[in-house]
Amino acid sequence: MPVPLLNLHREYAELQGEAETAVLRVLRSGQYILSENVFAFESEFASYVGTQYAVSVGNGTDALVIALKALGIGAGDEVITTPYTFFATAESIAAVGATPVFCDVRRDTYNIDASKIAALITPKTKAIMPVHLFGQCAEMDEINAIAKRNGLFVIEDACQAMGAWYKGRMAGSLSDIACFSFFPTKNLACAGDGGMIVTEYECLADICRGLRAHGSGEDGRRAYELMAKAALEKAAKAAESERDGADIPCEEAAYNVPSGLKEQVPAYEGAPITPNTAPPVSSKYYNYVVGYNSRLDELQAALLRVKLKNLDKSLDSRKRAAAFYDDALAGLEGITLPHTSPGGSHAYHLYVLLSERRDALREYLTGRGIATGVYYPVPLHLQKVFEPLRYQKGSMPQAEYLSARALAIPLFAQITEAEQQEVAAAIKEFCG
Repeated sequence: MPVPLLNLHREYAELQGEAETAVLRVLRSGQYILSENVFAFESEFASYVGTQYAVSVGNGTDALVIALKALGIGAGDEVITTPYTFFATAESIAAVGATPVFCDVRRDTYNIDASKIAALITPKTKAIMPVHLFGQCAEMDEINAIAKRNGLFVIEDACQAMGAWYKGRMAGSLSDIACFSFFPTKNLACAGDGGMIVTEYECLADICRGLRAHGSGEDGRRAYELMAKAALEKAAKAAESERDGADIPCEEAAYNVPSGLKEQVPAYEGAPITPNTAPPVSSKYYNYVVGYNSRLDELQAALLRVKLKNLDKSLDSRKRAAAFYDDALAGLEGITLPHTSPGGSHAYHLYVLLSERRDALREYLTGRGIATGVYYPVPLHLQKVFEPLRYQKGSMPQAEYLSARALAIPLFAQITEAEQQEVAAAIKEFCG
C-alpha cells in the first residue's frame, strides 16, 4: 500500500465547502490586499497564541527578517541560533547583515541546547533565536533567563510549532517576538506562502507593520519615528559610555533594551521628516523607511481563518497518530523515537525518528511505496554559504549526529490507521 508523507488533497477535502465559500467571497469583493480578512485573521491568531499583537507578512522567512530589523539587529551584530534547522533561520540573520553563531543541540529533543548558549555570548551578541523544531518548544525558561541576565532579545522561530505549548503557554508567546510560517506543509497552512509575527510589545508591532509595506503611509511614518527615537537613545548611551571610559554593556548596545519595551517607546517628534513638508500620513506614496513588499493577501487570510477554527481538531489527530507510532515502534533495535520534554506539548509538524541505518531504511521503505523525508542532511554550520564562519566537521557533534540519522515517516491529520499499520510493519520487517 503506497503511503504519502503528507496528503494535502485530503486536508482540502475536509474543508472544501467552507474554504471555497470564504475564497469566493473575497474574489467577489474586489478587496485583495490588507482588508477585513487580514485584520480579522491577525486578531484571531493573536488570541489563539496568547499575544497582544500579530502582524501578517508574505512568508515565514520574511517574518524572521522583519522581526530582526524591528529589533535593530544588523551589521556587526551576532545572533545565537541552532545549526539543526531549515536554512531560513540562519539565512534571515545573514540577510540583515548580522552573523549567525551556531550552538549545538540536544540529541533527545533536536532543539538548541540551552546549557551551551552562555559560553557563546560576546559583546556583539544581540539576540538568541531558538527554533521549536518539528513541533516541540525549546527550553524557553532557561533561554529567557540567559537573555535577561545578558540584556539580549529572544526571537522564537516557531515556524514549525503552530499549536505547541510549553509550561502552559503557546509557542509564540514565550519571547520578545516570534515568527510563524503558513507554508502548505505546516500544521496551519495556506494555499501558497504566508507568515506571521507576534509580540507583546506595541512598538515592535508598529515597526513590523511599517516594514512589511515599503515603509510607507501612516505605518511607515510610525515605524520611522520609533526607529529614530531608538537610534538617538542608542547614540546617547554610547556617547555617555565613551565619556565615562567604559565599555557599553551588552544590554545597552542593543537597538532598544528589553526593559524599555515594557514601557513602550513614544513617538519621536523631533526627528526630521522628508520631504520638507510632511505629507498626509495616509498616503502610500510617501516612504519613511526602507521596508519590504511582504503582505499576506486576503485570499490566504480568508482560507487561514477557516483552518484556524479547525486547528485543534487537526492537532488532536496528529497526536493520536504519533501515539500510534510510539506504541507500534517501541523497543526496535537501532530505532530512537521522538522525545517530548516534560511540561511541553508536541504539535508533530513532523514525526522524526532516528535510525542507525537511516539511508538503508529509507531505501527499504521507498521500495514498499512509503514516502519519507530527511531533515536535515547538512547542518547549517557545514553549509557552503557559511564556510567563511570557519566551522569544521565535528564542531557541532549532536547536530551532525542527527543529520546522519533523522528520518521523517508519514504523519498528517488525515492519515488512516491502515496506512500507519503499513508503515509500522515495514519498519519492523526492516529491523528484523
